[in-house]
Amino acid sequence: MTSKATQAIIRDLRDTRVLVIHPPDDEAEALTRQLRRIGCRVESTWPPPPEVGAHVDVVFFLIDAASPSYAPRRPGEPTLATVAIAAYEDPTTLKALIDSNAHAVVSKPIRPMGILTNLVLARAIHGYETRLRAKVGKLEETLRAQRTIEKATRILMRARQMTEDEAYQLIRRQAMAKRLSMAVVAHSIINANEVFESLMLPSRQADDLPADVADLRQRRMKRQDPA
Repeated sequence: MTSKATQAIIRDLRDTRVLVIHPPDDEAEALTRQLRRIGCRVESTWPPPPEVGAHVDVVFFLIDAASPSYAPRRPGEPTLATVAIAAYEDPTTLKALIDSNAHAVVSKPIRPMGILTNLVLARAIHGYETRLRAKVGKLEETLRAQRTIEKATRILMRARQMTEDEAYQLIRRQAMAKRLSMAVVAHSIINANEVFESLMLPSRQADDLPADVADLRQRRMKRQDPA
């Protein structure tokens, strides 16, 4: 890696807001001091808070026997950049590391060497996950829109005796003319069809009456007819 690339990484880390969740001791002080050398703005807290504030960019948090299942959470966000601090490598700690979905790990005793690397790694992985979730969200939205358009297309095919291509092109032309997305036009068609079907429901229910009830109704109507 070139010196320019290294400098760019360091610049990106400056003013990064880091929360250290660790008991106040010499190791927590060493971690805080090293993060401040890097240029981060650091806060410390203990015991572990139930939620992390929106102003925090990265969390360094301790996994120990007292709180093996703890993982930092932020309301409204699936994940945030996290670095776990592991005191042991026993099965309980390893399971807690996996369950926490931490992006990087720092082993105890905490030393300055490796803090920068894990900080960069955590932010990079978290950024990649965020971009990936955004892409997945767009794909899911596109799939929902396509299903809506297909449903509206079938409605037009049945109502206007059109081919699939003709119905699709009609939706497309309406969307272009009104400067709307095809999904919005398709939703309008589906909603209008549902309203129409609800208005037609009473007559359908009348048609479905049993023969004796229908005959009784018809005789009553004849008696009421003045002719």
